[in-house]
Amino acid sequence: MKKFVAVAALATVAAATAGAVAQQPAQPKGTSASDRVICRNIHEVGSRIASHRLCMTATQWAEQRRQQRQDVERQQQIAPGASGH
Repeated sequence: MKKFVAVAALATVAAATAGAVAQQPAQPKGTSASDRVICRNIHEVGSRIASHRLCMTATQWAEQRRQQRQDVERQQQIAPGASGH
């Protein structure tokens, strides 16, 4: 059950973030590593085919990972009492 809650939380955050972030233009050479644009293919949950490309800077990806981890930890703290056992 905890894994399901964690996966659901990650999927929700990923879907929300994907809609809010616009594609970034390519950075010129000589910029710092944290300003480097990284593009990833994001697969839609529940579909084998649907996916979209999401581009963010390395700093933005790190912030997204931090927020997702924080959301999962928050859900894990809530989940034991929510099961009714």
